[in-house]
Amino acid sequence: MTAAGNAEQTPGLWAQCRAPVLLTIVGGAIDTIGFIALLGFFTAHVTGNLVLAGAAFVRGGAGLWIKLGAIPLFIATVMVTKTWVDHCRQSHVTLGWLFVAEALFLTGFMLAGLWLEPFRDPGAGTLALTGGLGLVALAIRNTASKTLIKHISPSTMMTGNTTQFGIDLSNYVRQPGSANRQAVFKSGSIIVGFVAGAFLGAVLYMHIGFWSVLPFVLAVLYLAGLSFRRQFI
Repeated sequence: MTAAGNAEQTPGLWAQCRAPVLLTIVGGAIDTIGFIALLGFFTAHVTGNLVLAGAAFVRGGAGLWIKLGAIPLFIATVMVTKTWVDHCRQSHVTLGWLFVAEALFLTGFMLAGLWLEPFRDPGAGTLALTGGLGLVALAIRNTASKTLIKHISPSTMMTGNTTQFGIDLSNYVRQPGSANRQAVFKSGSIIVGFVAGAFLGAVLYMHIGFWSVLPFVLAVLYLAGLSFRRQFI
């Protein structure tokens, strides 16, 4: 096989990092938008809601039932999504439809926010509805991360990714080389993507409110298109 043939078959570094970076940008943005707009409710992961629920239980305050209710809603969404994944045969098509489902729930999150904001009561049903739609969207994403795209680092939480970046950087410092440099770039780009998404989501929300969700819906639909065309890496 010629070198040209190898070059054609081996995807470039951006092609390898494109999906993880876009996923983390969306994860960081939606979590930040939800946290700002929904008075401290996390849409991308359950850990933050558990911590805030514990604090609310000890210190008092509204919104405890919403943060606790996020747990069974998240689990139920994961169960339904995993059941669907198990009954589908073509993984690239299934992943594409999971991204479409995520985009649909993110659109519902955006429309509910536009219709129901401003949110002033952390225990209001309107906040629970809006936050629940965002939570379902990213519960679908987390299920995909644990089933169909296990080769990609989690895109909605950064503790493990930051640890991996530290490990990769340590390896590169001790043994500089192409492979270790590429590993540093991959893990570092995920962290940068999440931070960029968080800042971008915050800035957009402060200027255009819940319309700030729309660009990230389009990013998820772009990833769906890549999946359907077997170009998602």
